[in-house]
Amino acid sequence: MRTLTYGMNLSLDGYVAAPGDDLGWSAPGDELFQWWSDRVAATGVALYGRRLWQGMNGHWPTADRQPGATAAHIQYAQRWRDMPKVVFSSTLSAVEGNARLATDDVVTEISRLKSEDGGPLDICGPTLASVAMRAGLIDEYAIVTHPVLIGGGLPFYPALDRWVHLDLVETRTFPGGVVLTRYTVRR
Repeated sequence: MRTLTYGMNLSLDGYVAAPGDDLGWSAPGDELFQWWSDRVAATGVALYGRRLWQGMNGHWPTADRQPGATAAHIQYAQRWRDMPKVVFSSTLSAVEGNARLATDDVVTEISRLKSEDGGPLDICGPTLASVAMRAGLIDEYAIVTHPVLIGGGLPFYPALDRWVHLDLVETRTFPGGVVLTRYTVRR
C-alpha cells in the first residue's frame, strides 16, 4: 500500500499562505529548494487541488526555459513535469501535461490510489489535504516551518473532530532558521 504524505511550507503560526495568497514569506533558500526538488523526484504521484495546481502549472512547465533560470530551477521544472499528477476539481474541464483530472469523490479516489502499487503519494494543498486528513488517509506530515508570523491566511490544518497522534521521525534545520519536522501517523 502506498503512503500518503502532506507536506508544505508554513508560517510559525500555522498558515501556508498569507491573505491574498501571498507566499513571499516562504521563498526557499538553495538547500531547502533542493530538498523540495528531491522530494518531487521521489514522488510516485502528486495529488493537487485546483488552486495550487493552477499556480504550479502556471509557472513550472516552462520555468526551465526562462531567462536566468538556475540549474536548480531547471532540474525542478523537469522533475515537476515528469512527476505524474492527479488534479481534483469540480470546476476544471481538462488539465494538461503529465496530469489527469479527478472529478469523483476525493476520499474514494485517494483510497483507490493508496491501494495501488507504486511510489509514495504527496498531497499538495491544504483544502484537498483537509478532506484526506478528516478521512484518516494521511500517513505522514512533512512540515517546513518558516520563522515568521503572518497573522492570518490559509491554514495548514483544518479543524478536526478527533485527535491524531503522531510520531516524530525526522528533524532538520535549514539556513535562515527554517525547520523541517516529519511525523508519521500513529495507527
